[in-house]
Amino acid sequence: MIDKKEKYTHLIKTEAKRLGFLSCGVSKAGFLEEEAPRFEFWLNQNHHGKMSYMEDHFDKRLNPTLLVEDSKSVISLLLNYYPPKEQIKDSYKISKYAYGKDYHNVIKKKIKKLLNHIKTEIGDVYGRAFVDFAPVMDKAWAAKSGLGWIGKNSNLLTQQVGSFYFIAELIIDLELEYDNATTDHCGTCTACIDACPTQAIVTPYVVDGSKCISYFTIELQDNIPIEMKGKLDDWMFGCDVCQDVCPWNKFSKAHSEPLFNPYPELLSYTKKDWEEITEETFTKVFTNSPLKRVQLEGLKKNINFLK
Repeated sequence: MIDKKEKYTHLIKTEAKRLGFLSCGVSKAGFLEEEAPRFEFWLNQNHHGKMSYMEDHFDKRLNPTLLVEDSKSVISLLLNYYPPKEQIKDSYKISKYAYGKDYHNVIKKKIKKLLNHIKTEIGDVYGRAFVDFAPVMDKAWAAKSGLGWIGKNSNLLTQQVGSFYFIAELIIDLELEYDNATTDHCGTCTACIDACPTQAIVTPYVVDGSKCISYFTIELQDNIPIEMKGKLDDWMFGCDVCQDVCPWNKFSKAHSEPLFNPYPELLSYTKKDWEEITEETFTKVFTNSPLKRVQLEGLKKNINFLK
C-alpha cells in the first residue's frame, strides 16, 4: 500500500513535469548545517564584493522554516534555458539565460500553477514560491534534493543535461518523501578554473563573486576596476565561460519554453549595432528582457569598458 507521503510526492513530481520543469526534487525543510560555515567564510573573505544584500537575513538564508511558517518540505525545480541558437561571433556577449523574456515571471507562474494543483488535489496546503531574489540557497537545496551536485565553478551540475537551467523552490507545510543527494562527478577536471578570464574561481568549489564577470557587468554599480581591462572577453551582460567549457554541458539540449526563445535582434546584432542602439529602440525591442536590469545606460558603460 502506498502511503500518503509517497502518493503526494509522486503527484507533485508528475505535475511539475507536465508544467515543463526539467526535474523536481524534495528535501526536508531545516537548517543547512554543512552550508552555514562555508557561507560565513565566503562572506568573511568579502567574496560578495559590494553585493551587501548577501549579508542580509543570514539565518533565513540557511533555514527556510524561518521564511515559511510551519514549512516541512523544500521542493526544488529546474527549468531549462539552453537556447536553440546563439549570438553571431561579431557581437558583445550576453549570458544565455538572458536571451529571452525575464525568467522570474515565467517560473513564478508555473510554480503558482503547481501550488494550485497541490491545493486542489491534496487540500489546504500553504506554500511560497522563490525565484532567485529571496534569501534562499537554491543550489544547496537542489543538490540536497538529488538534482545534481555543486561543481568546481559553484554551479549545479547534472550528468544528464549539464548546468544551463534556472533553479527555483516551492516551500510548503506538507511532509513528503525526501530525496537523497547525488555524488560529485567533477573528478580531476579543472576546465572551468583554467578558462575563467578573471581567475574568479579561487579554489575548487569557491568563487570570488567580486572577481566574476557577471558581477562586473550586472551587479556592480560603480565603474569596472581598470585592472580588469582586456580581461572581460567581450562579455557585456553576464558570463557563461565556466559553463561553456564544462564537459557535462555537451549534453545540454535546447529548451522548449517559447518565452525563453531568443530575441531575434539579440542574436543578429553586431558590436556596431550595440554601440549605436538608441534608448527608444532598446525599450521597444527588449521588452521584459533581463537586460532591462542594467538598462541601456549599464550596457553602454560595459561596452565602453570593452572597447
